[in-house]
Amino acid sequence: MNLANIVVVLVVTGLIMWLINTYIPMAGAIKSLLNVIVFIVVLVWVLQGVGIIGAIPGVTMPRLR
Repeated sequence: MNLANIVVVLVVTGLIMWLINTYIPMAGAIKSLLNVIVFIVVLVWVLQGVGIIGAIPGVTMPRLR
């Protein structure tokens, strides 16, 4: 996984989360929970992509080519 792919995924994820937080009305608690879940998933994906952590048993993360 190269740096350009990681940056593109982070920018697209951030843009999507900003759009959701800005234009979709929802309770603050749900919005915060959604943000935390997305942050954790993206963080684990990036850490696996750069090789800092290994694969989590039973969980398949998509790989960028």
